[in-house]
Amino acid sequence: MTTLINHLYTQYRYITEYKADPRTEDFLFVKPLWVIGIIGIYLHFVYKSGSAFMKKKKPYKLNKILQLYNIMQIILNGYLLVILLGLIWKYKFVCEPVDYSNNQFALQVTAIVWFYYMLKIFDLLDTIFFILRKKQNQITFLHVYHHAGMIIVTWVGIRYLPGGHGVFLGLINTFVHIIMYTHYLWTSLNLGKAWWKKYITQLQIFQFIIIFLQFLSAILTKDCGYPKVLLLLFIPHNIFMIVLFTDFYYKSYIQKKSSQIDKNGLLTRTNQSGVELSNGRPNISENLTKSKLL
Repeated sequence: MTTLINHLYTQYRYITEYKADPRTEDFLFVKPLWVIGIIGIYLHFVYKSGSAFMKKKKPYKLNKILQLYNIMQIILNGYLLVILLGLIWKYKFVCEPVDYSNNQFALQVTAIVWFYYMLKIFDLLDTIFFILRKKQNQITFLHVYHHAGMIIVTWVGIRYLPGGHGVFLGLINTFVHIIMYTHYLWTSLNLGKAWWKKYITQLQIFQFIIIFLQFLSAILTKDCGYPKVLLLLFIPHNIFMIVLFTDFYYKSYIQKKSSQIDKNGLLTRTNQSGVELSNGRPNISENLTKSKLL
């Protein structure tokens, strides 16, 4: 136990005293006060000033703005994905230390990590649009925690670890965001029913499982140059995201399948015989209709 504590303390000093990357210190929004301010303003707008601002206003119609926003997200994430695919072949999946040198490749990776951090700040507009459209039901704990948490994780990346093992997180997450914002664009254009919606949630859960396994591999790898103390902070966050997204998936696509609200506002379920029940009683009209179709 003493050895473990000493090791963690050494890792902590390694991060706080020596490895705040001087190359990124003057990058936009990288100083600690910036990230504190961004998250503080975001949370204040979500839980107080935003609702107060919209209290006596009608929901804004933002269809054109949302379509433009979704297109921009697809383009920006697509651009980043192409760049990441061009360099990821040089990285090891199991353990890849951060290159803190000033060679061209290391500086390129640093710029990419900063760009990814900017995208996570740009993502906060999702919540702002919900508030302006009075879609309060969309602003769940999962939604807010995910957006705020990604700001913190990516800020740690650009401040201390611009490159190395964490690049895989950006690669996977960028791909998922292209799929996700393509779905949002589809729905904003009213192009038809999005039958694939639940598969996007499955993809999101899968990405967190892959990231968890990759982080775990670095912890289990002896003498990996990637600071383990930060991985021990990232992993609980990642597990929490798996739990939250899995809970969302269960409530949205499994629980709702066996318990739905019919057009009269009655709780409709199906018993083992296939007969629909409304508030525990047979739904006669619905079952008669079904018998005619058979």
